[in-house]
Amino acid sequence: MSEYNPMALPKAALVRALKAAGSRTASIEQVEADVDAGAPVNGDGTMDILAYGAWILKGNLNGD
Repeated sequence: MSEYNPMALPKAALVRALKAAGSRTASIEQVEADVDAGAPVNGDGTMDILAYGAWILKGNLNGD
């Protein structure tokens, strides 16, 4: 069982989870660029993998 909460993942753990799920493009640099572009981040700097995925999907649906 994972030691991480999927609603509060450190960025490195988020990237590992995305790669484990099949992402070929996940990287710390991409996550940081997405955060700079407005991706949701928790107050402590962790990220919710579902909120992040929804943010990415919303951008793709809007043609961003």
